[in-house]
Amino acid sequence: MITETTVECPYCGEPFTTAVDCSAGSQQYVEDCQICCRPIEFMVEVDGTGELAAVTVLRDDD
Repeated sequence: MITETTVECPYCGEPFTTAVDCSAGSQQYVEDCQICCRPIEFMVEVDGTGELAAVTVLRDDD
């Protein structure tokens, strides 16, 4: 299940909408910011029913 969520870039601070694939379960991946193109580490948590529980974004250089 694809869920759209809005996150704030940890580099430029701009919000943007991204798609998260909840069918893959909880996961970590890197995606570039749609505004400043810097790499963001996404930490996605999916609950027991397959729904998006939380998305945490971190700078890739932390």
